[in-house]
Amino acid sequence: MADLQSLQDLATQAPVAPVHVQKLDAYGRAYATGKRKDAVARVWVSRGGGRITVNDKDFTTYFARPVLQMLVEQPIITAARTGQYDIRITVTGGGLSGQAGAVRHGISKALTYYEPELRGVLKKAGFLTRDSRTVERKKYGHAKARRSFQFSKR
Repeated sequence: MADLQSLQDLATQAPVAPVHVQKLDAYGRAYATGKRKDAVARVWVSRGGGRITVNDKDFTTYFARPVLQMLVEQPIITAARTGQYDIRITVTGGGLSGQAGAVRHGISKALTYYEPELRGVLKKAGFLTRDSRTVERKKYGHAKARRSFQFSKR
């Protein structure tokens, strides 16, 4: 960084935008981890015909509900990359809804690692933000996190 002598020097210096570069492994795949609630999804994105497999099953059989399938496909449709990438996913923990959210987060991150120019589109849609809401822990002296035991006068 150059030495600044006055505020004029500071004003003339242009701010440097962060440069996002392509991050691929030795096999030409982009890897990312997506999380939601207690679910963790590991996602590998590579060039291909548009096949999405979750835990070695087709994603339509793993996520049987149409709402969950739509959630998984959202980043691909938003980025207009339908049928261009093969996506392999392993997901653990949580329920199906949390897993679908984790997969969506992981696919979004992996797409930005494969094609950094997609970052703006996916960030604007809110797919790169990790939803940090989780279940509140149970407290002692309570039946659940906030619910108390039933009160009886006698």
